[in-house]
Amino acid sequence: MENFDLGVVFAVLFEMMGWVLWALILLALFGLVGLGRVLLVERSISSRRLVRAEIIGVLGGFAALALMAYVTVSGFTDAGGPVDWLLIGLIWGGGLVGVTILAYAVMGLAGLYKSS
Repeated sequence: MENFDLGVVFAVLFEMMGWVLWALILLALFGLVGLGRVLLVERSISSRRLVRAEIIGVLGGFAALALMAYVTVSGFTDAGGPVDWLLIGLIWGGGLVGVTILAYAVMGLAGLYKSS
């Protein structure tokens, strides 16, 4: 493969995940828009809410690994080399970051609408 093409990456991901890919994209958009809304209204980051979101994010990292194992129909014993383990770590980290953002946004939006 000489050129990196996002269309090919999207096609492969869609072939593997189907409708789950669209659900993940919508969740990511909701999390980013919600985080933006919370930060615009509050003008600061709540450390208590961030720590709670990070704890939930750790579970999201493991959920991302479970989704990866389900989608690829393989297990962690199939990981052969260092690149496989690096990819597993990146997937876990992506799940951690994504769920942390989503959890912070949901908790922040719940607090905004609760105080109104």
